[in-house]
This record gives sequence, C-alpha cells and structure tokens, in this order.
Amino acid sequence: MELVDALRRLGGSARSAELARMLDVSEETVRRTIKALDKAGAVQRVHGGAFLAGPQSATSFARRISENQKEKAQIAARVAAHVRDGMALFLDVGSTTAFAAEELRQKSGLVVVTNSIGAAQTLANHNGNRVHFLGGELQSNERGTFGFVTEQQVRRFALDLAILSADGFSAKQGILYHSSAEAQLARVVAECTEQLAVAIAHPKFDETAPHCGPSPRRIDLLFTDQAPGKKLAAALDGWGVRTDIAPGKQG
Repeated sequence: MELVDALRRLGGSARSAELARMLDVSEETVRRTIKALDKAGAVQRVHGGAFLAGPQSATSFARRISENQKEKAQIAARVAAHVRDGMALFLDVGSTTAFAAEELRQKSGLVVVTNSIGAAQTLANHNGNRVHFLGGELQSNERGTFGFVTEQQVRRFALDLAILSADGFSAKQGILYHSSAEAQLARVVAECTEQLAVAIAHPKFDETAPHCGPSPRRIDLLFTDQAPGKKLAAALDGWGVRTDIAPGKQG
C-alpha cells in the first residue's frame, strides 16, 4: 500500500497534507484511505493525520501533532508573518514547527536547515527553497536526527532565525525538554543564529521537563496563542523576550 510506504519514509507518522503531496493525490483521498487502513488495523488515525500501527505506533510526534491543532495553526501563521523571503532558517522536530513549515510554503528562496523529516519534505523543491537536512542518528519517534553529527553540521551555518519548540516553559529556567539530545541540539542552534524564536501553544506553560534548552536570555521571540501567566510574563520581560500572541487567544 502506497500510503503505508509513505508513512514509513516519513518516519512512521505524518499529517494528511504531507501524505497528499508525497502521493500526489487530494487530502480527501488521503483521509478516506487512512480511514480504511485504520479499520483494517494497518495504521492508526489521529486528527489531521495518521501513524503506523504496531507495538511502537504511539510515537511522541504522532501524539503531539494531534493536540491543540487550532492553536498551533494560529501560531504558525504568526511565525510565517515574521519570516522574510530569502532568510536562512532552522526548524526543529516540534509539532508546532511542523505547522510553521506548512505556512512557510508561501515564502520563496528560503535556506532551510532542519533535523526534521517532515519540515524537509514540506519545504524542499518548492518556491526556490534550498533545504539542508542534517545528518546524525535518526530517532523515528521524533521523526528527526540528533546527536554529535547533527550538532557539528548545524554549526556550519549562519542562520537568520531559528524556530524551536519545547516540552515546557519554566519561569525559572526557560524552555525545557524531555529529551537530552533535543535540549543539546537546541543549545547548539542558539549559538548559530542571529535571532532565536520559540513557538509553543499555551498548555506548555504549565508543563515541566528535566532538560534545559538555551539560556532564556538568548531567546528573542516567543510565538504563542495565549498570554502567559503573571510569573512567566515577568520572567520573559526580565529576559528581554518579546511575546507575539496569535489573534483570538489574547486573554
């Protein structure tokens, strides 16, 4: 089955829009096929996409991509509004970043550096974009590459803007990650970019995780869908982080 093969090539999970482009069919056709394959037990359907069924099917990315989709789409639109044609960007493996990659298809001449299978596939060979997919160890549950090789390769680039996701945002320590490899890569990326942005939906303000990302004072922009609480807002102000809140969720 072509759709199952496409899911394997995309790391085990994907949004319907990604699958439609890869298979050169309509999203409606993809949705119908996913529904049939879900009933047959070949894939597992989530809102907006699917992931391969099996003992390791409940990937981290598949779970995250199905959560807070409306908010992530609003945030992605704000990210795209900040990006200019021809910029050199880094995009990570985050689910909100995946929505941003979709929005960035309207831009042209981008130099995109990414460790995300999905972001690379979304933006490559489109509107004159040049996509550099970082090598390293592939972690299929995150649909991306990590580790020493990944970090060494990203250091070769002079980026205009890096767009990071996170698993939590602490008023004391800044952005937090469940994965030490993801946290380490985020710290390296922060050293290679002129401007550092974080794109997360507001539920992450209440989440915690054990690994620290870049120094919060290094962050320039927070793209989100709802104003942070007083404690985090005060911390952001002290760090010099500007908050860009998507319309419709400002209170």
